[in-house]
Amino acid sequence: MAVVQMQRLNLVAMKQNRKAILERIQELGGMQIDIKTEDLEGTSHEDVSTQRSLFDKWSSTADQAIEVLDKYAPEETGLLAGMAGKPLVDRSEYDETVKNQEKYVEEATQIVDLDKQITEASASIQKLENQAETLVPWEKLDVPMNTTGTEKTAVYFGTLPEVMTEEQILTALKTHEPPVDGADVQIFSTDRDMTYLSAVCLKPDAEATEETLREMGFARPSWVSHRTPCEEQEEIQSEIAGYQAAIETYTAQIVEMAPVREHLKLVSDYYRLRTERYDVVGTLPHTANTFALSGYVPKQIAGRLAEELETDYGAAVELEEIDEKEDAPVLTHNNRFSDCVDGVIASYGLPGKGEIDPTVFVSIFYVVMFGMMLSDAGYGLLIVIGCGFVLARFKRMGTGLRKSFKMFFFCGISTVIWGILFGGFFGDLIAVISREFFGHEVVMKPLWFAPIEDPMKLLIFALFIGLIHLFIGLGISGYMLIKQKKYVAFFCDVVAWYMFLIGLIMLLLPSSIYESMARQTVTFGPFLTYLSWVLTIVGAVILLFMAGRRKKKQIGMRLALGVYEIYGITSWLSDWLSYSRLLALGLATGAIAEVVNMIGTMFGSGILKLIIFVVVFIIGHALNMAINVLGAYVHSNRLEYVEFFQKFYEGKGRPFVPFVADTKYVEFAKTK
Repeated sequence: MAVVQMQRLNLVAMKQNRKAILERIQELGGMQIDIKTEDLEGTSHEDVSTQRSLFDKWSSTADQAIEVLDKYAPEETGLLAGMAGKPLVDRSEYDETVKNQEKYVEEATQIVDLDKQITEASASIQKLENQAETLVPWEKLDVPMNTTGTEKTAVYFGTLPEVMTEEQILTALKTHEPPVDGADVQIFSTDRDMTYLSAVCLKPDAEATEETLREMGFARPSWVSHRTPCEEQEEIQSEIAGYQAAIETYTAQIVEMAPVREHLKLVSDYYRLRTERYDVVGTLPHTANTFALSGYVPKQIAGRLAEELETDYGAAVELEEIDEKEDAPVLTHNNRFSDCVDGVIASYGLPGKGEIDPTVFVSIFYVVMFGMMLSDAGYGLLIVIGCGFVLARFKRMGTGLRKSFKMFFFCGISTVIWGILFGGFFGDLIAVISREFFGHEVVMKPLWFAPIEDPMKLLIFALFIGLIHLFIGLGISGYMLIKQKKYVAFFCDVVAWYMFLIGLIMLLLPSSIYESMARQTVTFGPFLTYLSWVLTIVGAVILLFMAGRRKKKQIGMRLALGVYEIYGITSWLSDWLSYSRLLALGLATGAIAEVVNMIGTMFGSGILKLIIFVVVFIIGHALNMAINVLGAYVHSNRLEYVEFFQKFYEGKGRPFVPFVADTKYVEFAKTK
């Protein structure tokens, strides 16, 4: 349970060693580069935008090529392959690929170009298919659509925006002024709101015919051809076949290049790392022959790193302690159990300056409360088996994901323990199966008690856990005040609250309120009764007169602040009662599980009853488990964030972000 102490490492080295030094620092991944330039007069910065853009372009090209290969020649992967982590690559293989980087970039460009040609061919096919679709209504036409007529006749091809018959069109022509009597109309097809037709008339009637058709909404086709529609269809299908053959050829070429995929991954990561290094290079102050670098390093590795940089690269290295006013990044280090909740802490915020790392306390209470809220040994066993399998099977999964599975693994163990204590295994599954299918009921007796039968006992225990949780939070606040040598604040803001709260609890225990809840009587002797009153009164008096101690000359304001501080007991009560959710979720899990089992036995008999029971069991318990796992996760976080952290924790620290080889596809074994 500690925040790792940082040191600032300042370095000046020859410019010729800059690349090697940055590569080594990036490989070790233990330094956050943070340049201080205010004291470096006479230095300048290198413009690396051109190189950076070039590396970024090549990395992007390799990424695109990999995506194309994954599309046309996908790798065979398992269902859980995403959890396996990045493959570990030998340095010799990486170096060999880097030597041939230009060749692989050319191949990546070729793959991308082939994909573009496939895309263009597919677009052309789509365009031709759309064109062919427009020809379907004209399939009965046996003359080219660019026909305009003969020496004595005029021909019109087009559409009307409604369904009409030949008679209706001819009638419209005959009733027009001037009328057209010698026209011929042929309808080729109709659809829901369109009529496809041709109109033939004598040339003297052409103007009247065209005017009549235009008034009816006549529209000529958007394109014409020197072929008949059927001939045009054949030509289009021939073109489509040509494009399809080209696509097959391009696809085959891409598939043939699939073996280059692994090299492209290395090339992409190589250029990605170079881009990251040039991002840093652009921030480094330098002169004609030297450059400077500065950043934060964990103290336990700072000495070794400084010695290596001095010995291997001839650098001048200085280590300095972090100034109290400096906002250093935060890195935490905890034991193998507690570090599983690092993600929970990081989601809220890392410890700020002067704060302690609460991870150990959070891990213990998180696991305990999660298990208590789920509280079914069957559900816990499934979580343990599932998470245990993933952790054992995928040893190289990402750090954050691995910690999450570890957290749920420990929460599953806690759930099994609470399930045994409360007698829950998929609800009352053992009793139901033995009674309904074997005729002899076998009951899994709780090792402690059954919450459904005695919910008040569970409520009192939940509140007891909550009290310990809140008191530890207040104690951590006191510890931080002592570290800061704020002894008056420690006594007035922490000790006084302990006295006041403990006194009130001691007054509550012998009361009828507690007796009705716990169904047991607590009797204090005269001394404990007197002590409870003394603690309550003395604590309240200290809070009343010392909460506003900074307002020394403003007596009224000081007392008002004291009254407001005592009124804070309502906030304490609200926080304390929030732990009743341990009861609510624990009861809900067990009750719903028992209802699922009951429903499963309500229908059928014999084999049919067994089949129905199995189906209801799987679906019902899967839903119940999913809902209550989510509920336990959410409410465990809430009890930590809202109730526990508000007593002492702000979490305003900024994370330690080392300059590290942030690869996308592979990992390299670190060199010591």
